[in-house]
Amino acid sequence: MRTMVDVEWRSVRRALGAFLVDGFFTNGSRLAKLHPLARPERHGVELVADVAYGASGRSEHLLDVYRPIDGAAHDGLRARHARSGARPVVLYVHGGGFRILSKESHFLMALAFARRGYVVFNINYRLAPKHPYPAAIEDCADAYAWVVENAARFGGDPSRILLAGESAGANLVTSMTVAAAYDRPEPYARRILETGIVPKATIPACGILQVSDVERLARRRRISPFILDRLLEVSTVYLPLGSAAGACELADPLCIIERSGPPARALPPFFIPCGTKDPLLDDTRRLGKALATIGVRADVRIYPGEPHAFHALMWRPHARKCWAETYAFLDEVLD
Repeated sequence: MRTMVDVEWRSVRRALGAFLVDGFFTNGSRLAKLHPLARPERHGVELVADVAYGASGRSEHLLDVYRPIDGAAHDGLRARHARSGARPVVLYVHGGGFRILSKESHFLMALAFARRGYVVFNINYRLAPKHPYPAAIEDCADAYAWVVENAARFGGDPSRILLAGESAGANLVTSMTVAAAYDRPEPYARRILETGIVPKATIPACGILQVSDVERLARRRRISPFILDRLLEVSTVYLPLGSAAGACELADPLCIIERSGPPARALPPFFIPCGTKDPLLDDTRRLGKALATIGVRADVRIYPGEPHAFHALMWRPHARKCWAETYAFLDEVLD
């Protein structure tokens, strides 16, 4: 039986853990951006910063565009998939448990795709707990519709949109893909559907894909109290208290795919990477199985010994392998 001391200690432990995690990721990304090699022009990439994809005028509704500079030397494809000068588009959605981080913290992800020859739209969105579900997916839907309409202005091909994100961002890009293929009732899902554009591929890396029941992860494998606190925090800050049954379905995109069967419009191929030490590994495996069951290509890649979001640590051998396999998957899908 829990005592008041136990309850108070758990509350303190959660608050301290959140403080440490927030500081580590926020400050670490700021320091990385100060490095000379972080400058996009060093990699033959142009940055168009703080483009509004909504009319609110708020920073949450801005995106950064990373586009290859014509004539610059690049890794891999550069012009391989260009059609009349238009390049494939990556819409990147950052992670952070739906409550922290931004397009600025995830500049390396955008730069990695742009170096490869893609036009990248790296977005902000409203964060919990101030803005719980469905604020984030509403903003993603607005960004998707905006990119479809405006990609050509930046040299992108709006018919060849690729979705990518990690952790909470993986949840959101999976939800966006569901909205593009399934006939959903939510107004924000319909905004995506009505664009008429289904992504050419989706890359949900190390995703949390069933937010409504994070404790299931601890039932499948041993998870430390520190990590379990972080997972519970995702659920409690993102999902509104007292939500009616079925009111937050797109917070659990994996469950929609598992129970709904094939959609009206075909789902695109998925590339789904995760490390064996990631507490969210089970969601990656479930997503791969659910997609395979309905005949959708799902390239699940499991990297031994790697933690959550390991591919952001680009100097690690498995991270480099993950990026190489991601590029190879996209080359094949776009051919």
